[in-house]
This record gives sequence, structure tokens and C-alpha cells, in this order.
Amino acid sequence: MTEAAHRHGAKLSVELVHAGRGADPAACTEKTVLAPSNFTLPGRGRYIKEMDQHDIEHTIECFTDCAVRLKRCGFDGVLIHGAHGNLLAQFLSPYSNHRTDMYGGNFENRCRFPLMVLKAVREAVGPDFVVELRISGDEKIEGGMQIEDVIEFLKTAQRYIDLVTVSCGLIVDIKKSFYCMPPYYHPKGANVPLARRVKQDPDIHIPVSVVGGIVTAEQADKIIDEGSADMVAIARALLSDPDMLNKSYRGEPEKATPCLRCWNCNGGVGTHLHCAVNPRLCRNDRYVRPWPALHTKKVVVVGGGIAGTQAARTLTEKGHSVVLFEKSDRLGGLLHDIDKLPFKDDLRRYTDWLVRATMECGADIRFNTEATPETVLAEKPDAIIVAVGSVPANPPIPGLNGDKVYSVLDVDSGRKKVSGKVVVCGAGLSGLESALTLGMEGCEVTVVDMIPEKDFGLEANVCLRGMLLKLLDDHNVTRIGDHIVREIGNDHVKIESKHWKYKTLEADYIVNALGMIPNPAKDAFFELTPFVYYVGDCDAAKGIMHANYTAYDRSCNI
Repeated sequence: MTEAAHRHGAKLSVELVHAGRGADPAACTEKTVLAPSNFTLPGRGRYIKEMDQHDIEHTIECFTDCAVRLKRCGFDGVLIHGAHGNLLAQFLSPYSNHRTDMYGGNFENRCRFPLMVLKAVREAVGPDFVVELRISGDEKIEGGMQIEDVIEFLKTAQRYIDLVTVSCGLIVDIKKSFYCMPPYYHPKGANVPLARRVKQDPDIHIPVSVVGGIVTAEQADKIIDEGSADMVAIARALLSDPDMLNKSYRGEPEKATPCLRCWNCNGGVGTHLHCAVNPRLCRNDRYVRPWPALHTKKVVVVGGGIAGTQAARTLTEKGHSVVLFEKSDRLGGLLHDIDKLPFKDDLRRYTDWLVRATMECGADIRFNTEATPETVLAEKPDAIIVAVGSVPANPPIPGLNGDKVYSVLDVDSGRKKVSGKVVVCGAGLSGLESALTLGMEGCEVTVVDMIPEKDFGLEANVCLRGMLLKLLDDHNVTRIGDHIVREIGNDHVKIESKHWKYKTLEADYIVNALGMIPNPAKDAFFELTPFVYYVGDCDAAKGIMHANYTAYDRSCNI
């Protein structure tokens, strides 16, 4: 790994983290979690051993041994994770450190263990190896570390480190974790004011970096130019497009695939990285890139949404001749409906990029042309990709087609306006986000679904979902689970619990967010098998990532 990085002129560092009370017991020695205090996580019951002197010394030894191994392997530095409520932060923070010995109590004692770790690592690796510290500028919880405490700690810690990166929040608390890895509901660069406080303190003499929601080189330049930091840390935007910086250097930043900040890349511990908009990420063999085709073929793509455009770009990159039929006058499909919500500016950037990149890819794009088996076969294609998307599900609920019932797509796009008391039927991600927007606009919103309330929005990543649920609470959105919609009237929704009890919800308007199903129009092309491939929502209505991956994979195989 180090040889590969150095071969291309890059520097390589590794983040070392001990999660303390947030660790998985199954991964711990004797299945016991070590922490400064026997202080369990909210909502979790587990045995935590309060670290004794032996545990403390052993943990320091583990940090130093690992750092030394990294140096021997040719790495250029090490990042010690002291942020997000992990072990070092647990000692620092009065919120989680309840000790009464030399490692707890007053500020000096709480700083002792983290400083011992940093000092030991520095002495072990010497002065010619970069030691970086990541720290939360604010833990965002009552009784936690705040920026004034952090600056005081850094005044001493800077003796042992070359660089500090400022982050935020507590990853071990679901209600605070989104501060650590800000999703698209959170402002971009939200940690910059905290980094500026550190950078501008006259007693801090080391370089300051900042992380969190930095998605473009232009944004990074602004942060550095205004004196808020000496450098920035970018992760997700370099997954959506690893060539993002080079494109900016070439004066073509608009060509970089935008990061959605959707957190699909975080599949969980033990899974490899994915990216909703970059299906090449962490792939190998035939899927690492669209390899040039041995024999050029003609391929017809039906539909110009996410999947159809991904197919067109991939196929033309392989060298195939592509004809794309789009029945409307623009590319992008349902993106034009779902990117209008106030917190979807990242998705709007992606929509613009998708349209521009596809128009420039070299495909023969025919707008206002609805494909039929006859028109497709008239092109004499060698293969056909059907990407006709999805349509709203309309289960047989009496009144679902009423005058006051609108599709979530119509509401989110602004084609239909609602006000007053609104009942959103469906607690998937789209229903909850629509409910949040309506709550932000002053509506009195209730979301109802047959699944338990604890499972609302469960398809979202933990950080995304954590912030969404908090915002729903902030905007007084009522959530009702374990109830099925039985009937919709002009001014009400009748729901039934799993115990066969009925309840009537008053409603001025009703939003149908009961999900999407594959577009039945795909069936018209079934008889063209084996030349036809279904991709995206018409294969299975699973969202952006599924659309991009199925279209890319199928296209790579042609």
C-alpha cells in the first residue's frame, strides 16, 4: 500500500481509534469493553470495565506499537483519533469521565491519559513521522467538551503532534452522531467556525485542519483563503469522484461527479465501500472501469433517468454506438421531482451534472420520443437496455384518488401545494423527508405507517436517519406506527391499529408516500428477450444507488 501511494507521489497515514465504551464487545479481549468509567451508552446495556492502571498502560503500549509498525512499513504518518466520543475523548470529557483518581475530576486530570498516549507515540516514532490528532471542537451534548476546553487541551498537546483536525459531535450517541459525519440535512462546512477558533488562537502554533461536509475544491480554497484552517480533510467527495481535484486544477470542476452526502458509502463495519453515484468504487476486474469493447455494438437505451443515462455514458465509454429514447424533453427522470426539497442542493448539483455529462457523452439522444418494441427494433440493435423507471404505488385504499390526495412527487416538486393539517401516508425516507419539508413550511404534519415507529426511515444510514428524526421532532411532526390506512375522506384519514382499533386523523390534505413500484411499461419489451436487459427502478424500485449499479454492471457486460 505504501509503495503504491509513494509511486504516485502521495503521502499515506492511518487513523488509529480505540472506541472505548462504543466498542463491539465481540471484538474485545475477554468480550469486555474498556472505558474510563462504567458509563453505558444511551439505550444500550453492556458490561464496561473501568480501566485500571494496567489497562491504561497496556492501551498506551498498543497505540505506540501500532504507530511503530506503520513507520516500519513506510507510512508517512499516523492520525490518533481523539474525537467523536471515542476512548481519548471519553477521558477528556466530563460527560463520560466520572473517575475520582488521577485520570478524572478536574481538567488537568482528564487530560492526563490522552496526553500520555500522544507523548508515547511521539517518542516511539521520532520527529520525522507525522502525528496528527482528530478532536471534536464541540461534543454537542450537555456536560461535554466545548471549544474553549479543546483549545486549552491543544495548548499542551501541540508539543507532541504536528497537526490537529477539528471535527464535532459524539458518534456513540445516535442523537449526536450526525455531527460527526454530517449528512445532506446539515450545512456544508459546519465545523469551519470551530476550526477558525483554534486557528486564530495566538497560543496554538501547529497547523489546523478541518473536516465535515467539504465537497468541492472551491469550498476548500475558500476555507483556507479566509484563514479558517491551513488545510482541509475530504473523504466522501473523493469517493464520488477520485479525480475531483484534478478536474478542478484543470479548470473543469463542473465535470466532477458531485457527492450527495447521502452516506450510502457507509455500509457498516466489515463491508467494503460503495458510492451511490460512483459504481466503479472498490470494484475490480471487469467493473473497475468500462473496458473498451472487442466488438462495437449498437445498443438502444429506453429511458433517460438515472439508470438510462448511466447506461448511455458507460456504453459510449466502451465504444458502443448508443441510441437513447426519452419520451419527455429532458434527461434526469424523477430527479427533477425529488431534488426540489430545501436540503437537496447536493442532489440538484448531481442532476445538473448528470444531464450535462450525458449530453456530452456521444450518445444519439432522441427527446420527445416514446419507445415501442417496433421503434426499438427498427434501429436493429444488438442489445436493448430498458430503464423506464418506477411509478407511485396505489394500493386499493378507498379514497386514495380523492381531490385532496396528492402524490409525494407532486408535493415535493411543488406542482401541488398543501397547507394546514397534512397526513403523510408512508414512513419511508421519501415520506419522512416530505413531512419534514412541510413541517418546516408551517404545516401540522402527521406521518402514519403500518410498520413500527422505531423502523421509520430504517433504510437510511444511521447518521442520516439520526438527524432526520431529530429534525422531525424539532418541527413537531407527529409519527404514528403500527397503523394501516383504511380509508381516506375529504377531511380525514381513518387508520387501524394492529389491535383492530380505529382512529380518525383530521386532514386538509393527504400525501401519498406509499412507495414506488416498477413501471408496468417495461412489460412491452419482454418478448424482445434475450436481447433486453432491465435496469434501475423498473428492475426494482430501490433508489439512486441501485439504478446506477444495475445500469453500469449491465453495460459493462455488453
